Amino acid sequence: MTRTITHSVTVGLDGSRESRAAAEWAAREAHLLGLPLKLVHVWEPVPEPMAQAPLLGAETQQHWTERIPRDAAEGIRLRHPGLGVLTEQLSGRPAEVLADEAKDAELLVLGSRGLSGIGGFFVGSVALAVVAHAERPVVLVRAGEQAADEHEMDPAGVPSAATAFRPVVLGLDIESPDEELIEFAFAAAARRGTSLRVVHGWNPPPYYAYGLSVDLELHGELARRETAALTEVLSRWRKKFPDIEVSEESHYGSPGSHLVDVSREASLVVVGRRIRRNPVGAHIGPVTHAVLHHSTAPVAVVPHH
Repeated sequence: MTRTITHSVTVGLDGSRESRAAAEWAAREAHLLGLPLKLVHVWEPVPEPMAQAPLLGAETQQHWTERIPRDAAEGIRLRHPGLGVLTEQLSGRPAEVLADEAKDAELLVLGSRGLSGIGGFFVGSVALAVVAHAERPVVLVRAGEQAADEHEMDPAGVPSAATAFRPVVLGLDIESPDEELIEFAFAAAARRGTSLRVVHGWNPPPYYAYGLSVDLELHGELARRETAALTEVLSRWRKKFPDIEVSEESHYGSPGSHLVDVSREASLVVVGRRIRRNPVGAHIGPVTHAVLHHSTAPVAVVPHH
């Protein structure tokens, strides 16, 4: 059967605080993209004995299954007039259904709970499974994310939706730079009218490592090589997006901690995930994993080969 391509921003909705924040972020992104918003609620059938319990009967299940997307759609239509809002109710295992829904979407948006007292995410098993298997970009949005959080401070020192967007941050591996990943980040910065901050982390070859602590000249030479290589990778993208201000950062060590640090000043953090089709199964790399759990800004994971 041929699938119908919806060309929408799709959000997984379960009624939780984090999924409501994801839906609001997705509505704003759909507006920037000029696409409709699709709210998908996945109901996972419970075993028959549980389904017969008074609080889990068919009428109760149907009530909540219908109410969650309906209420969310009504609220979004009021707050985002003119935005096309679609709803869909599906059943099955949420991670599998949402990963399948991502195939037909411009991007899939999911919620993650903010860690109490700590900036960042608590990424649930469903979100991690979808990120690991989806072959379209997936954005994770923390609970409590507000439109103002993506913007610079106003004169009073408070984030405001009336000010410019904060930069988009891209974590880039220059040994295998993927065009889809780079273009996604540039395009995200372009539609926000903001700058792009590219962060690259590097480690020396094993045979250099021993002398790095004492040979500062060698360390400096390696750093210059990595910086030059990063500039070379980005050169044609600068030409393709001439209006985007690009800053380049090449750091010694894993980029994970650097990306988490700069996420505090970002509107969106963009990282990649290599698609692997092998018996070992799907995989989320250590850098992406760290960013997913600790970024204080929404995170876009772009799968690539």
